[in-house]
Amino acid sequence: MSATREKDGRPGKPSGKESQPLIIAKTPAEEQRLKLERLMRNPDKPAPIPDRPKEWNPRAPPEFVRDVMGSSAGAGSGEFHVYRHLRRREYQRQDFLDKMTEKQKMDLDYLDKVSDNQQVADERTAKRRKKREKLKQKKLMAKKAKQEANNVEDCTLCSDSEKSSSSGEEDDQEREAEDDAEAPSFVMGKR
Repeated sequence: MSATREKDGRPGKPSGKESQPLIIAKTPAEEQRLKLERLMRNPDKPAPIPDRPKEWNPRAPPEFVRDVMGSSAGAGSGEFHVYRHLRRREYQRQDFLDKMTEKQKMDLDYLDKVSDNQQVADERTAKRRKKREKLKQKKLMAKKAKQEANNVEDCTLCSDSEKSSSSGEEDDQEREAEDDAEAPSFVMGKR
């Protein structure tokens, strides 16, 4: 064997890298795995991310047409093909403009529908929020009424036993402290 022949068996080519076996992906998942492995072999190398393809636009119509031609009336046999090509290009341009107009109309319809749905959802949310607040207020008022009823019962029991020892000033202060709270419009609980 010569000195230039390497492990791979090819003469004259020094192998800088180890050759890797050829792996053929049988499923799309396996193909994706192989691509990821190839990218992760050298994480410093930037990954190629292709740009989005540009949308096709037709060529703009000419500013000034010098030789206006028709499909007949003295045109030669070669002129018909030129006319046909120009006609086809103009039809493509008109179709493109029609599609763009339709797309813009659909986009506006979609935005209107989204705003209407948002408005309906906001109204529904406000209605439910109002209902929750009303229920919370109702519970709070019931709780205050219950506490007030318990305080009144305690005061009547305490006042009977302490009437001789307590003065009228203390009772007035307690009543004023209770009167600071807003009186409930209804009383829930035992009768």
